Amino acid sequence: MSNSGINRSNLEYIEQLYSEFKANPDALAPEWKSFFDGMEFGQDRSVGGMSDKELAVFQLIQAYRGEGHLEANLNPLYPPQANTNLSLKRFGLTDKDLNSKFQIGSLIGKQNATLSEIIAHLKKIYCGTISVQASDGSPIEQAWFIKEFEKSSAQLSVDDKKNALAALTKAETLEKFVHTRYVGTKRFSVEGAESLLPMMEALVSKGAGMQVQEFFFGMAHRGRVNMLVNFFGKGEEYVFGDFNGPLELEKPIEDFDGDVKYHLGYVSEKKTAQGNCKITMAYNPSHLETVNAIALGMARATQDQKGATGFKQVVPVLIHGDAAFAGQGIVQEVLQMAATKSHSTGGTIHLIIDNQVGFTTNGFDTRSTRYASDASKMTFTPVIHMNGDDVESCVRAVDMALRYRQEFGKDVVLNLLCYRKYGHNEGDEPAFTQPQMYELIKTHPTVREIYAKKLTAENSIDQKYIDDLYAKAMDRLQQIYDDTKKQAPKLKNFKFEGNWKGLRKATEADFEKTADTKFDLATLKKIGEKIGSFPSDFTPHPKLIKLLEARRNMGAGKEKIDWGMGELLAYGSLLSEGNSVRLTGEDCVRGTFTHRHAGMYDFKTGKAYFPLADLNPKAKLLVAESILSEYGVMGYEYGYTVQDPNSLVMWEAQFGDFVNGAQIVLDQYLAAGESKWQQMSGLVLLLPHGYEGQGPEHSSARLERFLQLSAQNNMQVCNLTTPAQIYHALRRQLKRDFRKPLVVMSPKSLLRHPKAVSTIEDLAQGQFQEVIADTVDKSKVDTVVFVSGKLYYELLEEREKSKKENIALVRLEQIYPFPAKQVAEILKSYSKAKTLIWAQEEPKNMGAFQHVYFKFVETVTKAGLKLGFEYVGRPERSSPATGSIHRHRVEQAEIIKSIFN
Repeated sequence: MSNSGINRSNLEYIEQLYSEFKANPDALAPEWKSFFDGMEFGQDRSVGGMSDKELAVFQLIQAYRGEGHLEANLNPLYPPQANTNLSLKRFGLTDKDLNSKFQIGSLIGKQNATLSEIIAHLKKIYCGTISVQASDGSPIEQAWFIKEFEKSSAQLSVDDKKNALAALTKAETLEKFVHTRYVGTKRFSVEGAESLLPMMEALVSKGAGMQVQEFFFGMAHRGRVNMLVNFFGKGEEYVFGDFNGPLELEKPIEDFDGDVKYHLGYVSEKKTAQGNCKITMAYNPSHLETVNAIALGMARATQDQKGATGFKQVVPVLIHGDAAFAGQGIVQEVLQMAATKSHSTGGTIHLIIDNQVGFTTNGFDTRSTRYASDASKMTFTPVIHMNGDDVESCVRAVDMALRYRQEFGKDVVLNLLCYRKYGHNEGDEPAFTQPQMYELIKTHPTVREIYAKKLTAENSIDQKYIDDLYAKAMDRLQQIYDDTKKQAPKLKNFKFEGNWKGLRKATEADFEKTADTKFDLATLKKIGEKIGSFPSDFTPHPKLIKLLEARRNMGAGKEKIDWGMGELLAYGSLLSEGNSVRLTGEDCVRGTFTHRHAGMYDFKTGKAYFPLADLNPKAKLLVAESILSEYGVMGYEYGYTVQDPNSLVMWEAQFGDFVNGAQIVLDQYLAAGESKWQQMSGLVLLLPHGYEGQGPEHSSARLERFLQLSAQNNMQVCNLTTPAQIYHALRRQLKRDFRKPLVVMSPKSLLRHPKAVSTIEDLAQGQFQEVIADTVDKSKVDTVVFVSGKLYYELLEEREKSKKENIALVRLEQIYPFPAKQVAEILKSYSKAKTLIWAQEEPKNMGAFQHVYFKFVETVTKAGLKLGFEYVGRPERSSPATGSIHRHRVEQAEIIKSIFN
């Protein structure tokens, strides 16, 4: 075989090593020094003094290091198959070479070994029940994994083996107990993947010894109940009580609806021999993989609170299903976020429970790749594959994964190949679609049985110990079951402690009160000056010079505040009070419409400068562009607010129209999280909205969908008209002692509208107004028009032109919760009014109309008023807006005309 048949990069690598060897032998790694020392150099030797055969064997070694997983014994149901990538023929070797000795074997600790011995050693290392895919990583990372696999792996101590057996026993007995007591009831058993439990125990124990203080887990339903009980320490009585019937809260809450047992989260303090560690399971819906982003956001919030060491002290762990990891796009999103400034968590440990079937779909129909984990290779993430029947390999893998994460600060994937004992749920028949697989599973021993047999065979533990452990576990479950039948436990109410200390659950009455959002005027002016300033060695973009001057004037009270300045003053005021501010989105630093400029970039060097970043050393400002994602990034920010209710956390859409890319987060978390799980959030969504002739995908943030989701005071939905309003709305998020999401239909044209301005006194001394009354002479008014957002200014302009003083224009700034009390008071003040009009730009079946109609009818009726009600806006449509700017102008004019004519 000639050198031309060998990978060029490997040849160059060996040449480089050989040159280093000749210059300074002691500088080389021991295995390479040993190799070159032992070589006999002759004229027929070429690269690095190696013959073609030696080079071929080197290539073979490299192949096993990178592709040994292809022949590894990873599948508990099916034996491994030979792969041509590891065949002798591929490297120009034959069976005749098997008895020849090769010095290159010293690289793997087999100096002067035969090719047969080298291959056997490589198979033992890379083709057993654990293997690795890391050849696409950096050279340093590749070397790290080679060392991990090729060094003598430490055997588990007897105590560690007992711990692993105990975890398997608890996992198996709970499943069998529930299976016989609640026949056919859905629980999404962990059976077939029981190694998950000892893996998690080992992870936390190892982590505690490495100064990890907290783990955050995101997990779907498969095995979740078992994890909650046997890993997190949730009492079995809660699980049995839930199976027996609905459990009640200790203190009943009217708007608490609860959720199924395999969606619930949990927080506990895990005690290990290495120390204690806090573990948190994020709540999740049935929408697979959605929880990934939420759990990562929760972890990042906690890391930020811990400061510089946070990434090392807080570790996120995401447990995936095989079909979901391969098929759900949210997985790609969180993988792409992993190394970004705004959304990194210092590395996530991903664990795929690959049970080789997705509900009823065969593995080969759930993806187009060999492994479910192959989706992670787009970011060159290392993957450790394990056979789920070998618990010790699984424990070794998770130990390796944690150390890799702590060393490199990067994601790592554990691919646990296993099986699912029953169907998708326990009432399902899997043999309808996988008859052959389930014939094998019927007679397949459990992971506990396999491990128990191994332990007795090696005389680590005797059979009596194993049997007693199992019997005691079953007896314990029976006792808890009997006690629960007599008296069911009560669910615990959410405790406002930790970061949530001092906060409470909101009541109906809270939304009739005005929050105190005032701020010292002199301090606000100083903040305004800082917003408009820059260091002497910083060169702003020439077009920003005038803006910065205007902002200094706004801060001094010489010019009125525009929208961008109103936002920044809200951020600055909160920062100065010690509250951190976080804003992410696709273009949020300057703003999609170039209104914000929270940060600037030196025109000569490109260096970033954020005027508010150093305002208060006790509070952090992060305004950062995100990956091009709505779903993953919004989910992440929601998770952040769950852990940190004391920071202002905002997500901004490029255009509000794109928010429906995150509809799952809106439906399952933002709207329903408090009702299902008592999980509260203060997340702010800034969604550019308004009809300006930009077409059906650049006009509507789908206000109607948020209003459809609005109930039980679960969120606030606003369409604001002044900078003072956005200022006070943002401050209100942190100035009340409860938390609710805020959805803002933020403006586009109003960002620079000459009338959409406020004074600095409006900000410092004002307050948020749910409704803004008109200043027209009330004695002349016979028609009251309620309107939200930028349409107000178009109607105002027409009224000024027409001089029709009989029409009052009232701004409904907060659409939900509907401010019925304020609306009634305003309507009563127009004693001669005969007609109430709701005006909107959106089609009749969209926007706010179908929500506010019933609110207005109820309010008018309760107030005893006699008013006719009319709708003015676009007729019902299937598409939000026309694609023609000309048609848009005609439609907009008709709306305005129909009100004033």
